[in-house]
Amino acid sequence: MIPFDKVYKCPTSLKYIKDAIDTGTISGNGKYTKKCSKWMEATFHASKVFMTTSCTDALEMTALLLNISPGDEVIMPAYTFVSTANAFLIHGAIPVFVDIRPDTMNIDENLIEQAISPKTKAIVVVHYAGISCEMEQILDVANKFNLPVIEDAAQAFMSKYHEKYLGTIGTFGCYSFHETKNYTMGEGGALVINDNRYIEKAEIIWEKGTNRSKFYQKKIDKYTWVDKGSSFLPSDINTAYLYAQLETADKILNDRVNSWVNYYDHFNNKMYCTLPFVPKGCRHNGHLFYLKLENTHVRSKFIEFMNQHGIEVFFHYVPLHTSIAGKKYSKFIGIDNYTTKESERLVRLPMWYGMKAEEINEVFCTSVEFFRKEMMK
Repeated sequence: MIPFDKVYKCPTSLKYIKDAIDTGTISGNGKYTKKCSKWMEATFHASKVFMTTSCTDALEMTALLLNISPGDEVIMPAYTFVSTANAFLIHGAIPVFVDIRPDTMNIDENLIEQAISPKTKAIVVVHYAGISCEMEQILDVANKFNLPVIEDAAQAFMSKYHEKYLGTIGTFGCYSFHETKNYTMGEGGALVINDNRYIEKAEIIWEKGTNRSKFYQKKIDKYTWVDKGSSFLPSDINTAYLYAQLETADKILNDRVNSWVNYYDHFNNKMYCTLPFVPKGCRHNGHLFYLKLENTHVRSKFIEFMNQHGIEVFFHYVPLHTSIAGKKYSKFIGIDNYTTKESERLVRLPMWYGMKAEEINEVFCTSVEFFRKEMMK
């Protein structure tokens, strides 16, 4: 059996978890929470990083920071996880979807401006598979209309766009450390603040709407409720598990990218599938490797065949605008040329840290066996 994913168990994780417990502060904003934040701030040259219990929470913090209100509109791709839309929908905003690029599966930067209206409050970009959106053009549009840009970088930790880490380019960046991600704490995330004007308000929101941060900084003699907020802080046990991986971040990155390249070299020049595309100037993190097949019928047969041969493969998102909630709460601007069609062709292959070359070769050979049988029909 070749599973779709395996969680990386870093040798020092248990040591750090024990240390967190022995320290006696395993609630939010403990020793390892601070270590993780400081590591990201130093490595990514980020102004401020807040650890959260999920990428969903990081996105929800951006909605609070921007005072998202009923009737506001937020532009985003429909090919994304539901959290991208829900973070703003729960505040009464309308997710406004535009089509994606068929090569990267990212939002089409050329379609954003036509979706902007007087009600638009933000642009959310999703770096699918750890491959960057065209950030330079997106920022030009955002600056033209004075709109903040939120990077949903859930899959893009350690990826770069022209030497800048994804998550540090827009107004805010949101990471995921879910079990399925390259770096994990089980459930977890982080919010990167790239505009210093939002830091103080973010501290209040992060601390459940209180000015507790100022209290710890000895700027006030007691803290109290001052604004909206919620419980976004992760347990220090979780961040201890993550910090062990951050210490070996480059090792994990290189391993996954090598597996990605191995897959690409195997499948390259094969006429029966389309491979991921990495634009010039982008450095991806090897988060996932996918194939795009002829259509959804072939994809379903491929998934069934691979699973029967002991190899777990999966499709990915159902476009949000085609879902029950999407039809009720959102709108799609322009023509859906690629979002639905390309998503129905996509299938993800097994990928994890430490994957062996012979395992990748087995996935490839089994895939070839399927396609040969298909072509003989």
